[in-house]
Amino acid sequence: MPVQHPLDPQFTYLSNITWFSPMFYLTGFPGLEAIERWIFIPFFFMYLVAISGNCFILVIIKINTHLHTPMYYLLFLLALTDLGLSVSTLPTTIGIFWFKCRGIYFGACQIQMFCIHSFSFMESSVLLVMFFDRFIAICHPLRYFAIITGQRVIRVSLIIILRGPVALVPIIVLLKAFPYCGPRVLSHSFCLHQEVIHLACTDTTFNNLYGLTLVVFTVMLDLVLIALSYGLILHTVAGLPSQEERLRAFQTCTSHLCAVLLFFVPMMGLSLVHRFGKHAPPAVHLFMANTYLFMPPMLNPIIYSIKTKEIRSAITKLLGLRKGNINSC
Repeated sequence: MPVQHPLDPQFTYLSNITWFSPMFYLTGFPGLEAIERWIFIPFFFMYLVAISGNCFILVIIKINTHLHTPMYYLLFLLALTDLGLSVSTLPTTIGIFWFKCRGIYFGACQIQMFCIHSFSFMESSVLLVMFFDRFIAICHPLRYFAIITGQRVIRVSLIIILRGPVALVPIIVLLKAFPYCGPRVLSHSFCLHQEVIHLACTDTTFNNLYGLTLVVFTVMLDLVLIALSYGLILHTVAGLPSQEERLRAFQTCTSHLCAVLLFFVPMMGLSLVHRFGKHAPPAVHLFMANTYLFMPPMLNPIIYSIKTKEIRSAITKLLGLRKGNINSC
């Protein structure tokens, strides 16, 4: 069946006759439609690694009782968030690259952007709390179990789960009231708020200001607090008496630092490109968006499996491998 282009008069007509359920067009990779099935191969690999890797982390933490500690509860929540972020983009990506299905009704687009942005804010919050956990463990080790209790982890987890979705509700719901004129073309294989809002033919000042404020007081604030925590950790580590102790203390937070850089650098780059790089080539937008949404869920399980001794030991035990065999690889 031929792919319907957004500039096709029939597509424009079908879009304009629907006010309450407008149809949007996801371009995927413009100009590469002929080889999109081949392009889907690396995407399929990333999805496979992300979904199986995060499920593996969830199972390992679930079945190993010695990992039922605050730090691994937070890692469990991070894996759950990464899994949700991967699944959020999966339906439309498969629809475009494999079935050539590019149209998406606004209701489905609304749900997808809500899930993507909610899981993104959740991941930011989880990374902040994980860094705070490492800060207490390194800077105040004698008070760690008094400060980081199971009850507090549960309360913080509930805040993490609710903070993003509750804050996003106003701008996501308000999108429904906006009229959308002409061809409604989105430059990715999924729906993002910062793209949809540009297609509204009305005043969107509130959404733009609210979205910017939300990013500043969630993601940016989380990043600043993480940077401050990391600065205090470095100060404490520098004061340790021996180099071996400094190295061991620093190694406990290297995996967290990798996860933070992997998530925040592409996310902030994407936000800056959408707001200030309107004349940037489309390839830049595509690269930043795909890096931000696909790389952290894929690489986080690998990073924590390699860098965390307890996770490595649990994997060895689960797979029935001898320690000697692992060390020889």
